[in-house]
Amino acid sequence: MTGYLFLVSFVGLFSIIALRKMMIIDRKLTYPSGTATAHLINSFHTPKGAKVAARQVSALFKFGGGSFLWSFFQWFFNAADDCGFANFPTFGLKAYKQRFYFDFSMTYIGCGMITNYMVNISMLVGAVISWGIMWPLIEKQKGNWYGAFLSASSLHGIQGYRVFISIGMILGDGLYHVLYHAGYMAFVLIRSLRSNKPEEKKLSSEMELMEAGGVPSGYIIAPVLAFCNAYGCGLTDWSLASNYGKIAILIVSRALVGEEEGGVIAGLASCGVTMSIVSTASDLMQDFKTGFLTLSSPRSMFLSQVLGTAMGCVMSPLIFWFFYKAYPVGDPKGPYPAPFGQVYRGIALLGVEGIGSLPKHCFALALSFFALAIAINVATELLKRYETKYKIYRFVPNAMAMAIPFYLGSYFVIDMCVGSVILFVWKIMNKQQAEELGPAVASGLICGESMWGIPAAILSLANVPAPVYMKFLSSEDNAKVDSFLSSQT
Repeated sequence: MTGYLFLVSFVGLFSIIALRKMMIIDRKLTYPSGTATAHLINSFHTPKGAKVAARQVSALFKFGGGSFLWSFFQWFFNAADDCGFANFPTFGLKAYKQRFYFDFSMTYIGCGMITNYMVNISMLVGAVISWGIMWPLIEKQKGNWYGAFLSASSLHGIQGYRVFISIGMILGDGLYHVLYHAGYMAFVLIRSLRSNKPEEKKLSSEMELMEAGGVPSGYIIAPVLAFCNAYGCGLTDWSLASNYGKIAILIVSRALVGEEEGGVIAGLASCGVTMSIVSTASDLMQDFKTGFLTLSSPRSMFLSQVLGTAMGCVMSPLIFWFFYKAYPVGDPKGPYPAPFGQVYRGIALLGVEGIGSLPKHCFALALSFFALAIAINVATELLKRYETKYKIYRFVPNAMAMAIPFYLGSYFVIDMCVGSVILFVWKIMNKQQAEELGPAVASGLICGESMWGIPAAILSLANVPAPVYMKFLSSEDNAKVDSFLSSQT
């Protein structure tokens, strides 16, 4: 894996570096996240900024320590799967079976404090539609729409509906943004080139320089996509790396449709190559924008990026192995469900096997939600352009966010909504303090629980179990357990 990462991780960096001057200085692309980061860094170098930074660091360590201790406390009650505070049936056992519960995760609460309110609400809407309405109705068709004896994790059963309907929404949202940003970039480039002919010559010469930079011949398409993604990210702050990756899966796995295993592996490998190249290119250009505004050396930033990428190529496989050996990575009910792993594999299987392998009505439902995702985005854009009085577009759900709980459930969504409520109430009570310390508090909650993951993994590898098994049963099941235990004494 390390060799593979070294092979693909540097292409995006070297394919886009020649275009730094054109994008940042000549075109003056905004790169909103890079610009915001630069302003934040610059603000630290003022007397007021230094005091705010000191308070933020203090909040980060306080809440990080509290989150770590809370995670340590929870471990004592987590002697097996499906037990402990992480499986507390907050809204009752029936809701728990549909994955509606609060799992006391400080990470997700922190994420909710950082994430936009509407994104969290969109995920909650998606969870209610899927786990509250659709999946219970589809499960009633077991034996009719899909095999009665299929396991719950089979893609030919109920899991197929969860994965492929989610994929339909994700692809619909992704396709809309790819086409929208491609059209917008084309319009901006054509208008700019027509109004400034010398720029056209400069762009052409820099593209030739990029080609002469030693881009491997096997990676011809991905560097082109890297340029498109970096340019679009500079205009809109949206990185479409995952969408390009999904398109690569469908194209490559479909081309190898006769070879089931080969098609899946080839599709996923092409996705990894494409996403690595495309995302590193846009990230590098964001960093160049930050460096430009903070008067940092672009050469030093590039060398730092290369060094960090090389370290990641070595560390990432080790960290993956560490978690893979210590936890059930990929288990939907585990602490690390890795939902997009199942989604990407599902896309590859769809490309290889075709729609005939899906459960009954699954493709029709996926296609309907694909169209729904496009319709939501079109409606949002129209409202944004033509309804400016009440700004109703702010309250239209986000299609991508709605799709995520279709597979995972709503337990993490409820945590994130709790984070949003905390931040909302905090802003009502003291808006300035919330805006200054909110991100630091959220980061502390996330980092504290993440740090506990290391000793927890070590304990798991050493086969040290938690001392207490805390599980919640209905009164009927509890009576059966008590009766069984009494018969054993």
